[in-house]
Amino acid sequence: MKTEVREASVITVAVALGGVLLGLLWLWLAPRVPLVGDVTGNSWVVYLKDSEGEQAIGVDGTFTLLALAFGVLSAVAVFLLRRRGGVPLVVALGVGGLLGSLLAWRLGVWLGPQQDVIAHAKAVGKGATFSAPLKLGAKGALLAWPVAALVVHLGITALFGPRDPEPYGESPAA
Repeated sequence: MKTEVREASVITVAVALGGVLLGLLWLWLAPRVPLVGDVTGNSWVVYLKDSEGEQAIGVDGTFTLLALAFGVLSAVAVFLLRRRGGVPLVVALGVGGLLGSLLAWRLGVWLGPQQDVIAHAKAVGKGATFSAPLKLGAKGALLAWPVAALVVHLGITALFGPRDPEPYGESPAA
């Protein structure tokens, strides 16, 4: 049991560190939401440049699709390394995927465009277009990686995992 827990800890950390790559890919591939700053009276206001644009949902969709791909890849990698499976391994895959998603989300937001949109609008000037901060509107997307990893791991373990021996020898032919 100690060995399984040790291996599960290593897998949790390794999968979670994959969140760095997910965050960087999300930052690179996610569409930018264009904003425009304007002055009304003495205060700045910020508007969407294209009020009917779909870039905001594209940011969430990009994160979700990347997280699903990372879930599939991590499940296959864990299966190839540890074909036996086991409860600690599956828990590690799920927890590592969730931690990786959280890390990717926060890293993408941190490295993305400036969070203070009013200050950014003042810096670029009235009427200039700038990118909105990277944000994840659909927080359920954080579950895409762990759910995909668990489902794929279950499927490949069921199809290709080692079989338990028959308890009473060979089963009778039907």
